[in-house]
Amino acid sequence: GDTLFLGGCGRFFEGTAEQMYSALVEKLGSLPPDTKVYCGHEYSLQNLGFGAHVEPENPDLSEKISWCKEKRELNPPEPTVPSTIAEEKKINPFMRVEVSSVQKHTNTTSGVETMRALRAEKDNFKAK
Repeated sequence: GDTLFLGGCGRFFEGTAEQMYSALVEKLGSLPPDTKVYCGHEYSLQNLGFGAHVEPENPDLSEKISWCKEKRELNPPEPTVPSTIAEEKKINPFMRVEVSSVQKHTNTTSGVETMRALRAEKDNFKAK
């Protein structure tokens, strides 16, 4: 199903934070860094906006947001996919649940709890 998006992940409709952690961090995160990530939805700017809320000081995230905006403002707009596993590890808070800045944002100390807290926050997130 919808597991990994550029800068985000799918909702936990039938799954759990433990399962998403396993899928994103352990399985997909162990793929070669240059593995291309093709997702089926153009949610990049919305996902990256949430990422910037979680990690406002992440320069990789700021750079990717600018790049995505340029692509989407073209006429006609161009897609922002694919990304790579290496890039997702730099910009996707759901693949960064073991990083201290993400855990600090969620006030958690384990990857699974950080995943759970991030997804709950993202479910109700409205960009400013």
